[in-house]
Amino acid sequence: MVKTKNPVERNALVAEWPFPVSAAMGSAVRAKGIERELTAKLPWILRDRLSVESGAIRLAFDADEDEAFERAREAVQTVLDGIDTLPVLPREVDDILTILPRERLRWTKDGRLPSAGTWTVKLRGRAKAVTFHVFDPRRIEDILDRDLPSLWREEDREAAAEARRRAAAKAALKRSAKGTEKSSPSLKATKKATASRPTLEGWEVFQAEGLLR
Repeated sequence: MVKTKNPVERNALVAEWPFPVSAAMGSAVRAKGIERELTAKLPWILRDRLSVESGAIRLAFDADEDEAFERAREAVQTVLDGIDTLPVLPREVDDILTILPRERLRWTKDGRLPSAGTWTVKLRGRAKAVTFHVFDPRRIEDILDRDLPSLWREEDREAAAEARRRAAAKAALKRSAKGTEKSSPSLKATKKATASRPTLEGWEVFQAEGLLR
């Protein structure tokens, strides 16, 4: 719950909230993302009025800025009210689950790490917008609690080993077939002779008429 403090010195209007530690899921990257989400809801010139320190979110305004203070307070409260459903960004997923980007991409593609949709943003310094998958925080928390990345890595290792075995068997069979052809020149000659033999149409009729007798 928000606590509005009594006026103190120049910053007379102050509001504080406890930082939603559980929503960060133990990730410093996710915690920083939550802070950025809070800041993004404030007008650019007022963003320095918000700070996150020692597990607390703090707004501080001058005494004559009561209207701006109230709007900013409502904006922060709105974000915090929906913080449990705030989508998890790719870098946050990597940090929360302690996985590599290539693992995230592979598991998202094969459906083990389901996407909650995509976001498209225009980043500073880039001409084109960037589109990326975002993830449901409840699903990410479930994956973390069940340590599914460890299971998925084991599945991937087994699948890779099986693929290598199949490839080796296929290569061995191919080498064996080539070796058989090289060691049987008569077989090659038979195939060549059969392929070059002309095909005569109506041969049975010709033979039945006794023209060869």
